[in-house]
Amino acid sequence: MITAIVLIQADNGRIPETAQAVADTEGVAEVYSCAGDVDLIALVRVRDHEQVAEVVTGRIDKVAGVQRTVTHIAFKSYSSADVEAGFSIGE
Repeated sequence: MITAIVLIQADNGRIPETAQAVADTEGVAEVYSCAGDVDLIALVRVRDHEQVAEVVTGRIDKVAGVQRTVTHIAFKSYSSADVEAGFSIGE
């Protein structure tokens, strides 16, 4: 499974509608509205890289209100349990 993090700049007056439309897009697992340099962050989870391109350029980029996207591909997932296990000395 491939996870892509998509940073989205959206029209200011349409952020809630844009976020919901992106969330309803096939291949999108979650969408977060946020403060900072971007308006929305979408997590895309698909089986292969071709599907990442299809979801981002074929679907998300076409959602009304989306101005610009930047996509990052995740290599590995870490959780607090993973980090703690890495420092465990066999207790």
